[in-house]
Amino acid sequence: MDETSATHVELDEPQRRFLRAALLDWSGPARPTDELAAAMGFSRAENLSREAWTLWTRIEAGEKLTTNAWRQVLLAVEIVFVSDVVGSGLDWRFTSGMSDEESIRVLRELQRKLPRWRGSAQFSTKSGSVEILDPERGAP
Repeated sequence: MDETSATHVELDEPQRRFLRAALLDWSGPARPTDELAAAMGFSRAENLSREAWTLWTRIEAGEKLTTNAWRQVLLAVEIVFVSDVVGSGLDWRFTSGMSDEESIRVLRELQRKLPRWRGSAQFSTKSGSVEILDPERGAP
């Protein structure tokens, strides 16, 4: 998949709530380093909260994002949700208002739904969208 092609992703309310809470947490309890910010595709730790919020406002406005931008979003929310070192971690349920159980379910939905940029035994992106290779696997 072309990493610069723009893709619109239809999100339901729990997915939007999860993304909003996760991206907002980069301006709260999360404490990234410059190296982590750069690894996620952001300019530096000091700017991460502003840049993450800009991505959220684009998502909220229904804009198409590039595969690279979706990758930034997904990696940023994975880290902030799970990591107790640089993210919200154990404080997640308090900062987001979402339980860990609901959050992991929503995160898995997003991982299946968002554009992929790497191969998988379960998914293909030959057509530019996610195709499920295993017929026993549920649709995203």
